[in-house]
This record gives sequence, C-alpha cells and structure tokens, in this order.
Amino acid sequence: MKNDKVLKKLIIYEIFVRSFCDSNNDGIGDIKGIISKLDYLKDLGVNAIWLTPIYVSPNEDSGYDVSDYYQINKEFGNMDDVKKIIEEAHIRNIKIIFEIVANHTSSKHKWFESAKKSKTSKYREYYIWRDNVNGGFPNNWISSRTGKSVWTYVKETNSYYLHLYTPHQPDLNWRNENLRKEILKIMKFWLNFGVDAFRLDVINKISKKDGLPDVAKNVENGYAELYFENQPEVHDYIHNIRKEIEKEYPNCLLIGQTSGVNTEQAYKYTLDEKRQLDLFLQFEHTDMDKGPLGTLKKFNLEKFKSIIFKWQKAYDGKLINTVFLGSHDLPRMASHYGNKDYFEKSVKMLATVQLFLRGAQIIYMGDEIGMTNANYNLIDDYSDIRTKDYYYKRISENEEKDEVFKDIQKISRDNARTPMQWNDSKYAGFSNIKPWIKENVNYDSVNVKKQISDDNSILNYYKKLINLRKTEEILIEGKTNEIDLGNELIAYNRRSNNKKITVIGNYSNKIKYVDLSCYGKKIIGNYKKCYLDKLMPYEVQVFKEVINE
Repeated sequence: MKNDKVLKKLIIYEIFVRSFCDSNNDGIGDIKGIISKLDYLKDLGVNAIWLTPIYVSPNEDSGYDVSDYYQINKEFGNMDDVKKIIEEAHIRNIKIIFEIVANHTSSKHKWFESAKKSKTSKYREYYIWRDNVNGGFPNNWISSRTGKSVWTYVKETNSYYLHLYTPHQPDLNWRNENLRKEILKIMKFWLNFGVDAFRLDVINKISKKDGLPDVAKNVENGYAELYFENQPEVHDYIHNIRKEIEKEYPNCLLIGQTSGVNTEQAYKYTLDEKRQLDLFLQFEHTDMDKGPLGTLKKFNLEKFKSIIFKWQKAYDGKLINTVFLGSHDLPRMASHYGNKDYFEKSVKMLATVQLFLRGAQIIYMGDEIGMTNANYNLIDDYSDIRTKDYYYKRISENEEKDEVFKDIQKISRDNARTPMQWNDSKYAGFSNIKPWIKENVNYDSVNVKKQISDDNSILNYYKKLINLRKTEEILIEGKTNEIDLGNELIAYNRRSNNKKITVIGNYSNKIKYVDLSCYGKKIIGNYKKCYLDKLMPYEVQVFKEVINE
C-alpha cells in the first residue's frame, strides 16, 4: 500500500461516525450502522474508509477530545464491533483509516487529571505548563478557533496549561520522550487490531517554538501559527514514529492533517529522504475565502484555480495531493461551491473537476448525493462548540443577531454533520428516533433511496466518475496541465504519453461560448444534450483523445 501508484489510486470516503447510520435506535450513528452500509460503499467504488474519532470522549469537541485511546465510546459500539468492521471491510477490499488525535487530549484524560493536581505527577511533563508569575497569561497567543487566550489557569498548582483549541483540549508536550512512546504504543495497539492507516489530526502543530515567545504586535489578531505550525522538530518526531511503525507494520499508511503548509513544506513531509508522511492534507483552497471569526469572503474562482493548479503542478507533478472539497470541518460542498438554481448540474460539475485531478481523492459522506447546509433557524439547534463560540463572541461584541446568524448558517461545521439522508422516511432513514442533531429538512428530496435507481442522479454520476478514474490509467499517472479559457471557466487536461483527457467546466449561470471541437471524443458530461461551441450553465464536459505526434 506504500507505493506512489497505490496512493494516487486511493478513493477515501470520510465518515463522521455519529451521523452516518444508527443501528440500535438511540439517535447516534455507530459502527454496526457503518457495517450495514459497507455494500453501499463498495458499490460507490471507494477503496478506503476514514472514520472520525470513535474513542472514549466527553464529546466537548465531537470526539476530538480523547479521554481514553484504548477504548471505544459505548455510543458507537464495542471492540468486537471494531474487529467486525475491519474484517467486513477487508472482505470488500476496503481499507480502514482511524484518526489519531495526538496534539492534545481531553482535559478529562487520566494523564491530565493527574498532571493538573500536582507538579510531581508522572504525567506532568506530558503537557505544557507555565507558572503563574504575575497574574497574567504566559504569552499573548490567541486561539484562532475561539478568539481567546490559549492559556487556562489551574489553581491546584498555581499554573497555566496550553491549549491551542478549547480549554477542554490541553496540548501534549512532544518534547517529552515518554509521551512520544505513549503515542507510538497507541498506534501499535490499533495496528494489531487490523487498522490499515491513520489520519494524524493537526500533526504539524505538535511542536511549539522554544520559549513560546509573544506574537509581534503587527501579526493579525495575535494568532501564533508561525510558532506552532511546521516547527523544525516536528519532522524528527514524525520520522521517528514512522521508522518505529515500519519495523513491524511496513504497509501502514500515515496521512497528516497539515494546515498552513506550503509546497516546500509538503515536499519535506512526504518526499524528502527522511519521508515522514505518505499523504498530506492542505487547506489553502478551503481557507481562501474565510474571513474573520465566523465569516466568509466572496468566492473568487480565479484565486481558487491558481491554488488548485499550483498544488497539482508542484515539483513537476511529483507531489501527491489529497484532493477534497468537503469534510466534517467545512460547509457542505454543494452549498459552498454550488448554485441552488442549478443544483444538480453544479454538484456534478464540481464532482467531475475534483475526481479527475491528480492525487488521492477524499469524498465526504453525503456529498455523493448532494447533501446541503442545514440552515438551522435557532442557535440551540447547533451542537458544534466552535459554532457556539463564534456566535456568542460576536453577540457579546454587540453585533446584530440576524447578521451573525446568517454567517453561522454558512460556515458552521454542523452543516456537514447532519444525519446521512438514506431515504424519505422520518429522520431520513438514519434512525427510528430523534437524532442527536436535527436532520436537514430536504431529506425527502435529497436521499440515497431516491437516487440509487435513477441513472441520471448525482449518486450514479459519482459512480460513473469513480469507475472512469479506476479504468483510465491517465487519471492516475497523467500530469495535470491548466487550460486558460477565461473567466468563469475551469479547465485542465491530464496527459500521459500520447493520451490526453480534458475537463472543461462552466462555473457560472450563463452560457459560455467556447470551441470544444478540438479536444477529442466526449466520455462524460452532466447535460444530456451537448454542444461543441458552447457550455450551458454549470455544464462540464470531459474529452479523451490520442495524440499522434
């Protein structure tokens, strides 16, 4: 599973476990629910499943605050269920990817509960502490998640602990050798269980700059990413873990969440002689239209294209990207990038543009049927801690509630966490009782059951795209070349030897006149009737040709 060709062939399906399928009707998705849908996933064509954290957790941040890495949250099932999903997935040639949240733990983890009580605790140095000297915070770092200080005071030891995220998520001290050994032990435990790969959450943030210096006054908002992202020691930490893992598990795949990386840093993580990660996740294309806390800037297609193709062409196309438009941390792809007046066409166009790019593909659950943002009308309908922090911070600053809520509806992570829409029965077929979070009101029109037998549905279009990706070698090995056809058009080709596949999409609600006659034979598109001199609103056409030179 380690060679580059296999990495490029990966089609990963991300599952937010709590919202995928409830097997025991407690309103919470679970492992048995996923098992019951493995044939659906095999039929879709994916070859790997990434499960968001399923460990024991108080769920202050959707399981990304782990209190026991060796046990499964009872809401999701038990260890026998884990064994079963691995066995059943492997029967279907589907790999299982677990998350390792190793930048921080829950504040209710036994390590932290011991560490905060005494400076002599064996776990004290597993975390990052600073003594209370003058009653002020140890430095001026502000969390980009909460807009508040990254330090919380503990009166038992008259000291502060560091948390880049919420106070419920104290950061781990990777300078401590015993802590590093614990993380390695956790990973080996799950590899022994049969897990194939790990998605390493915010792994490029595990090392902080020596001395934790103040952020200069000219740095926007006091965010301190330059002091805790991609620090030099992080490469040694990951490389040493990889080296130890490979001694016993040579086929284990490591995927790093590495927000804030540039192409040079991504190369160092994945292709340097001290290779650390097999794949990386960068977020430049998803972060480009984020404004201040809880807002979105106007989407700029030209900027989006420049980012996408920069990463596609990095190091002469040798850098292997992970390609995605949706995730559990983002608004729904269909709502964020699509057009509600051309809903089906725009979703299919986006899917085509994504799935024919070079690199490992990630499809977020529900995007394959065009699930949309939730558009809840009450803040109490939201569960996400980040959403509520955004909302109450801006309300406290006397912003108009209606204006704040409009932004929340667009950017909340809960948009991607509503129950999977399996059919048009009550609660969208996710459960027989009220789910842990309110289902999207459009489940009666957007659901798997409605689409699975419709050859022209978004779901079946996804299947056709995935099948083409599997059968056309050029979509795996071919280099990506941008084609400049002007504003509101996104176009590129994938070329290998004497074969070329060209993708041309209209990212607008207007007819675009363009000569399509020179690109070869059409192999797929999202309109039944196609023209060779124009593209209809949100139309995409894909062509294949053999070049005789």
